[in-house]
Amino acid sequence: MIAPAWMHQQITADQYDAWSPEQCAGIEIVDGMIVVSPSASKRHNRLIKILAVALEAAAGPGWNADFDFDVRLQDAPLTNRRPDVTVYRADTIDIMPARPEHILLVVEVVSPGSETTDRIVKAEQYAKAGISYYWRVEQPPAGVPVVCTHVLDPASRTYRAGEVFTGVIDAVAPFPVRVDLTRL
Repeated sequence: MIAPAWMHQQITADQYDAWSPEQCAGIEIVDGMIVVSPSASKRHNRLIKILAVALEAAAGPGWNADFDFDVRLQDAPLTNRRPDVTVYRADTIDIMPARPEHILLVVEVVSPGSETTDRIVKAEQYAKAGISYYWRVEQPPAGVPVVCTHVLDPASRTYRAGEVFTGVIDAVAPFPVRVDLTRL
């Protein structure tokens, strides 16, 4: 199969912003190039739902936790990511695309085929953009999810390792939250 020509051309923020929501679904833009994401598994989607509901309940009324929307990390070259879960300021709900200054926490659930991207590339991009917290959820083939938390060092714009939770998250930062991931 040959990819369409538009997938081989760098696009700008203005071009992307003119596209319909249908054209933007299921893709991310990295350095102006389109990256197509495969459909997630039911387990992956279930983890996202459980985390988003728990994070929103724990964060309080000033914050929302949602999934499947663009976060504009940089305008040129255009880089848009779609974190699995994003905790963002509630008063920015109608501002699209979301910007790093609106965001407190992003969560990525690692899937087969996205290991390097989720563990290294996205973490570096989120840190460089100034997002304060990054959580990575590992899904071992057998067993319960492992959540690795990271906190931004604002001086170096890199993440330092935080707590690691196996099965049950009992975090205090960025706000107290307890989430049982042992029963998916």
